[in-house]
Amino acid sequence: MKLKILFVVFFAGIASTGAGQKHILTGRVSSQGEPLESVTVTVMGARLATITAANGDYRVEGIPGDTCVVLISRIGFLSRHIRVAFTDERNILNIGLEKDASTLNQVVVTGVSRATRIRENPLAMVSVSSREIEQTSSANVIDAIAAHAPGFEAVKTGPNVSKPFINGLGYNRVLTLYDGLRVETQQWGDEHGVPGDDYIIERAEIIKGPASLMYGSDAIAGVLSLFPAVPHTQDGILHARFLSEYQTNNGLIGNSLMLSRGAAHWSWALRGSERIARNYTNPVDGRVYLTGFKMANASAFLGYKTEKGYSHLNVTYYDNRQGIPDGSRDSLTRRFTYQVYESEGENTVQPRVDDIKNRPLVTQNRLNSYALSPLSQHIQDYRLYTDHSYKLGQGDIKASLGAEENLRREFNHPTEPARPGEYIILKTLDYGLRYNAPNFSNTDLSVGANGMYQGNSSDRTATDFPIPDYRLFDIGAYVYGKWKHDRWTLAGGIRYDHRSEKGDDMYSKADPVTGFYRQVPVGDSAGGLHPFSPFVLHFQGVSGSIGATYQLSEQVSVKANIARGYRSPNITEIASNGLDPGAHIYYKGNLDFKPEFSLQEDIGITGELPDLSFGISVFSNYIQNYIYEDQEVDRNGNPVVIIPGNRTLQFQQTNAQLYGGDAEFAIHPRNWAGFHLDNAFSCVYGFNRNPSYGKAGVEGEYLPFIPPPRLRSAVSYELTPRQKPVRTVTFKLEMDHSWAQDRYLGLFGTETPTAAYTLFNASVHTDLNYTKGKTIQVQLQANNLLNTAYQNHLSRLQYFEYYTASPNGHLGIYDMGRNICLKMIWNLANIRPH
Repeated sequence: MKLKILFVVFFAGIASTGAGQKHILTGRVSSQGEPLESVTVTVMGARLATITAANGDYRVEGIPGDTCVVLISRIGFLSRHIRVAFTDERNILNIGLEKDASTLNQVVVTGVSRATRIRENPLAMVSVSSREIEQTSSANVIDAIAAHAPGFEAVKTGPNVSKPFINGLGYNRVLTLYDGLRVETQQWGDEHGVPGDDYIIERAEIIKGPASLMYGSDAIAGVLSLFPAVPHTQDGILHARFLSEYQTNNGLIGNSLMLSRGAAHWSWALRGSERIARNYTNPVDGRVYLTGFKMANASAFLGYKTEKGYSHLNVTYYDNRQGIPDGSRDSLTRRFTYQVYESEGENTVQPRVDDIKNRPLVTQNRLNSYALSPLSQHIQDYRLYTDHSYKLGQGDIKASLGAEENLRREFNHPTEPARPGEYIILKTLDYGLRYNAPNFSNTDLSVGANGMYQGNSSDRTATDFPIPDYRLFDIGAYVYGKWKHDRWTLAGGIRYDHRSEKGDDMYSKADPVTGFYRQVPVGDSAGGLHPFSPFVLHFQGVSGSIGATYQLSEQVSVKANIARGYRSPNITEIASNGLDPGAHIYYKGNLDFKPEFSLQEDIGITGELPDLSFGISVFSNYIQNYIYEDQEVDRNGNPVVIIPGNRTLQFQQTNAQLYGGDAEFAIHPRNWAGFHLDNAFSCVYGFNRNPSYGKAGVEGEYLPFIPPPRLRSAVSYELTPRQKPVRTVTFKLEMDHSWAQDRYLGLFGTETPTAAYTLFNASVHTDLNYTKGKTIQVQLQANNLLNTAYQNHLSRLQYFEYYTASPNGHLGIYDMGRNICLKMIWNLANIRPH
C-alpha cells in the first residue's frame, strides 16, 4: 500500500508544461583552449541545467522567454553569469572559464530554503566536491569527506564503520541526509556506519552547528548531507561510469557501475557496486581478526522535469555483512583468539561457558581469508522515496515522502551461528512540505513542516533485546527568512517540534530446549525476565537561529550566527536495558531524561585572494541536559559486569560546554600555475559542567569522544602536458598530525589517553582522453606511507582489551598500517541506444 501511495504522489506531482516559444542553447566550455567536462550550465529561474561532456559540449532545451541568465560553474574555476538574448530557436554560446581556488562561490542547498552561495550563508558550512571525494583513497566515503572538512571527524569501529562527528558531537546529534531524506538506522549503535553506496556520492555538504530550525531534533550538532550522482545532461545519450579499485592493506576490492541518460524531460540512472575486504593489518597487531566485510549496493533514479519544476523517484538497496571484533587474545603471544562457547548468562542449558582469556588461537589462514566468520553482523537497508518541486505563482512548493526499512542482525552465538542475538527491524516514514514565497523587498520567506513516523520491533528469533519495541511520531513546523541587500545578508527563523514515543511491555524467558532467551507473552513469563515496562513519553521544544554575513570586499566576507538547538532523547538513552552484542556493551537508560537544548555562537571570516585563500571560524556551544555514557560501578567503585566480556554503561545527564574552531589557509600563486599548498587546523574542547566535576580533570571534568587538535597539510602540483591523450597529471604529498589527547573521560576507565602521531600520504593522479567521448582517471595513493603504529582517539577498537599489561607494551587494537590504493574510473559517453 505504501508503495502504491508513493507512485501516486510521484505521478500526481508532474505538472503540465507551459505554452510559448521554447529555445535551445548549445555550445562548448573551455579553459585556456582546453575543453572542460563536468561544468554545470544552469538557466537561472527556469530550473534547467546540464553538465558538459568530455569534449566540453553542452545542450539545454526548453528555455522559455526571449532572454535568460546562464550560470556556468565548476569547482576550481571562476563562475560566470551571462545574459543571453535569443535570436532564433537554436542558439550557440561558447564560454571560457578561468581557474580559481575559491570556495566562497560554491552553492549549497542544505539548511536553506533556496540554493545559496557559502559566502552569503551565516551558518558555518563546508562543501566537499565529487573530485575531492574521488581523489581520496579511504575505507569509506565518510572518511573521504573527513579528509576535506576540518571540524568533521568519524568515530570508527574498524575500516568499514565510520560514524560522523561534528565539533565533538555525534550519534543522534548529527543528522545524516541522503538525497534530502533522513537516514534512520539506529544511529545510537556503535558498530555500524552510514548505509549507502560509497562510490556514487557526487557532493557532500556539512553544517557545523545546530540546524534544528530546518530539520528538528537530531540536528543539534549539525547535518551531513550526501548527494548521489544523477543525470545532468540533456543530450539523449547513454552515459556509463565504471570504477574499480584495489587496496593492499586489507585486500579491498571494489567495483561500481552507473548507467544514465538524460533528455529534455525524462532522465534515469541505474547504479550498482560491491566491495569486499579481509582483515586489515598494522605493525603492532598484525591482521586484526573480525574486521573484514562484504558489501553490495543497488539503486535506481527516475526523473521528470518541465520549465515549471521536477519530480524524482528513487529506490536504494544496501546489504553489508561484516565481522564483529572483540579483541580477545592470548596473553603471552598477543595472537587473536576466537569464541567457541556461549557467554555466561546467554544460555541456560549448555554446561560450558566462554572464558574470554582462554580461547583457541585464530589460525593464519583464517586471518588472511576473505571468508567472514559466522559471528558477524548483517545489515540491510531499503529506501523508496520521492521528491517534487514546482512553481506556484511567483513562488514554489517542495514536497517529499520517503519510506525506509533497516534490518540489523548480529550473530553472536558460536554454538548456533545461524541464530541472531540481536535482530532489530526499524521502519521509518519521512515527510516534508515547504512553500517558498515570492521575493519581496529583497526578502525570501519560507514556511514548512517535516517529521517522521517510526516503528521498531525485535524479531521473534532474537535472543538479546537492548531496546524495547516502540513507535514514534515526530512533527515540526518552521518559518525561515533571508534578507539580502548590497553587501549584507541576514537569515534566520523559528521552529516548534513535538515528538511522542510509546514503548511496549516485554518479557523474556529461557527456552527449555535451546537454553536461549526469547520473547514470551505475559501469561508465560513466570520465572522469566521483565526488561521493559510500557511507557508513553512526549517531548517538545522551540529552536531557531539568526545570523548575518557582510562582504568586506569581493574577496573577503565575515559571518556570525547564533542558534538554539533541540534534541529529544533517543530510545537507547531513555529505555535501553540489555546487551548490544556488536558493541559489546550492556546499555542502561533512564525514562526521566529531559530534551537537550543548545545555544551555539559562531563567528568566522573567509577570504579568496588571487594568490591565497583563508578561513577562520570559532564557536562556543552550551548544552543543557547533555546525555552521555558512563561506566556503571558498584558501591566500591568497581565496574559492573552483567555479561562477561561486555562493558556496562549507564546513561547520565548534565550540562556541558564545548568550544573550539578551525582554520584553513591555502597558497595558489598565479605565476606558478598548478601549485597548491593547503593547510587545515581544527580543535575542540568539551567540559562536563556538573559542579561536582569542576576541578576533577580526567576524573569527570572532560566529555567523551572529543578529538584532539589536528593539523593537515598538503602540497600538490598539477601538470597539463600538451601531448595527448594526457590531460593532467597531479602529484600530491600530505601530512596529517594529531596531538596527544590528555583531556579525556577517564572516570571508571570510560576512556584512556592517546598519544600524538603523524601520518604521511602520497599520491599521483592523471586524467586521460583515450578516445573521443571517453576518459579515464587513474590514481595511485599510499596512505600511512611510513607504516606508523597509532591509535586514533575516536577509534573504539583501542578499548577492546582484557588485560592490564602486555609483553609488547601495547594495549588495545591499533589502526590500519600502510595502505596502497590503485583506483581507475572510466567515463564513457556517446553510447547511443538502438
